Amino acid sequence: MVTLQPPPHLVLHSSDFNNRRIPLVGNNCWTIGRSEDNTFVIRDRWISRNHAMLQWMETGEFYLIDLGSRNGTFVNGRRVSIPVTLQNGDRLTFGQTEVDFFCPLNRPSSSSSDDPDSKEFTATATLHVRRLISVLVVDIRDFTILTRQLDEKLLSEVIGTWFRQAGDIIREYGSWVDKYIGDAVMAVWTHGANGVDRDEALRICQAINALHRMTSNLYHQYPLPFPIRIGAGVNTGFAMVGNTGSGDRPDYTALGDTVNAAFRLESATKQLGLDIALGERTYEQLTEHIENVNFLERYVVELKGYDTPTPTHACSFADLDRFLKTTLDTLH
Repeated sequence: MVTLQPPPHLVLHSSDFNNRRIPLVGNNCWTIGRSEDNTFVIRDRWISRNHAMLQWMETGEFYLIDLGSRNGTFVNGRRVSIPVTLQNGDRLTFGQTEVDFFCPLNRPSSSSSDDPDSKEFTATATLHVRRLISVLVVDIRDFTILTRQLDEKLLSEVIGTWFRQAGDIIREYGSWVDKYIGDAVMAVWTHGANGVDRDEALRICQAINALHRMTSNLYHQYPLPFPIRIGAGVNTGFAMVGNTGSGDRPDYTALGDTVNAAFRLESATKQLGLDIALGERTYEQLTEHIENVNFLERYVVELKGYDTPTPTHACSFADLDRFLKTTLDTLH
């Protein structure tokens, strides 16, 4: 007899719902907060309107992301400021509400009538296909210095706000956060058989510009010792992507050299003393549809893990902003 594992779930401990079990099913992302627009609404006055988010990745990991909550998000009594990977049995604290996280070793592949909660689980099949994608990696600069100069509460609120707003911006311009890597996020745009069209290329540029503006504005919202800065790397190429989506929203996660190079390009911006570095194919796709991209200077950089020097095209955020203003005014 095969014993089926229950789906991943939360157990909520509160005065209203003591030991209430909440299956993490039917989606890849769940939000927690007081506001009615959250997936899980918890009426605890110490919880922010949009407090935290759980996100499931194709690798099987669950991430917990604080969304800039006032009173913090805690895992096993420790306040988190950057997205953390959850482990089976972790105790989560939001305000004065405690929640236990449970996840079997393997996410179930189908539902079963033997488990009363499993009927709520929407199975997701993983299908790996070769697609043309653009990968954006954005990293917070001098994060270690920031952690040394800010108290834990302020750091958590600032960085949580950054991750929340970064996710909103990336979704606004047609992608989603595919991975959290410490103080960085990765987003993926999937393209059609005809390659990257003009609007897609501009949306990626607009997303980068909006992320820079949002990051700069944090200095005016919080008592920070210095303005927060980011760097960005973009790479376009073919990659194997896994379709793990359910319903009408496919969720692609990408693998391979195209992804690795995007991370290396972001790191290369520090060598160059610039803000944004594009891979050769990204640059070619941009110039195919848009004139006057001479704001991008060509460089050759040594990328970690690559045997030969790699060409890249890089610029500052100020250069990108001027380009977008001119281009969008012309198109409109």
